[in-house]
Amino acid sequence: MKIVVLAGGLSPERNVSLSSGSKIAGALRGLGHQAALVDMYFGLEDYPGLTEAALYEADFPKGWQKVDRQAPDLEKVKAARKWAGKGDFGPGVLELCREADIVFLALHGQCGEDGKVQAAFDLLGIPYTGSGYLGSAMAMDKDLTKKLIREQVNTPAWSFAAYGEKDVEPLAGRTPVPCVVKPVDSGSSIGVSIAMDKEELRAALTEGLCYGGRCVLETYVKGREIQVGILDGKALPPIEIIPNEGFYDYENKYQPGAALEVCPAPITPEQTREVSQMAEKVFALLDLAVYSRADFILDGEGTFWFLEINTLPGMTPTSLMPQEAAAAGLDYSALCQRIIDSSLDKKRKQ
Repeated sequence: MKIVVLAGGLSPERNVSLSSGSKIAGALRGLGHQAALVDMYFGLEDYPGLTEAALYEADFPKGWQKVDRQAPDLEKVKAARKWAGKGDFGPGVLELCREADIVFLALHGQCGEDGKVQAAFDLLGIPYTGSGYLGSAMAMDKDLTKKLIREQVNTPAWSFAAYGEKDVEPLAGRTPVPCVVKPVDSGSSIGVSIAMDKEELRAALTEGLCYGGRCVLETYVKGREIQVGILDGKALPPIEIIPNEGFYDYENKYQPGAALEVCPAPITPEQTREVSQMAEKVFALLDLAVYSRADFILDGEGTFWFLEINTLPGMTPTSLMPQEAAAAGLDYSALCQRIIDSSLDKKRKQ
């Protein structure tokens, strides 16, 4: 098959996406597919002078495999594009995707995981991997997700805030601590802070202005971090994340050795069934498809609390979804093939 692996883009998670895309494209080539790896924002600028056929054999740009410790400066990314065209699709991207048998979406975060790319591809008749535009959009919005699932799945109490600089002090004053401050539509724990007191809350809210000043203020629940991958609507073996220090933030997610990852998670069979059923229920309530990964906290009383769900979970060398699939008997390449097969099957049934 001819497969375009679409990565990068203009999300704060672009470096994670490029790493996912590099590993996916390499696995697909190992399976015998023709795979072209393309940065959605820069498009064919990364491969000057190459024909379309040559793109499917081109070496991947150096440095894409590694995730830097800090999220990229998107203004610098924008300034680096030579093409004068507007929009998130770089030169030649849509034309290349139209000619492919399917596009493997290795995008993460606001650029690619929020439903916009899926909607554009639906309009153009381009097959792609993963959930559709509506489920993607709902899952990306943490406030909306919690509203949709709260009657059937435990989730920590929260409030949504859209605020500016002048609102930081009054918002901090009326928000109970400890709490977790999260941008409403971001991933990879970018911009997430745990505020144990009012001073930390003010600092977190001030930092949140850099991410648009729209956040979820969630009651802090102390406990074990348990994450559950879902493949074709069924839960994979849960994984427990134990950071060496702090919480499972951006750096701990993508720097090798920064966290201990135990799969299957050392929880009881009854707990495994419970958290698996919760993950599957969220997947169904949001009308998701093919695969995703749900995040939970298991508190000291033995209660699971749903935090969020990711519709295009990481596929980097340190990512969790491939580890869970491996525990279920699917190696990395087999997981990629399963995602493609399930996505094409979904497309045929539409």
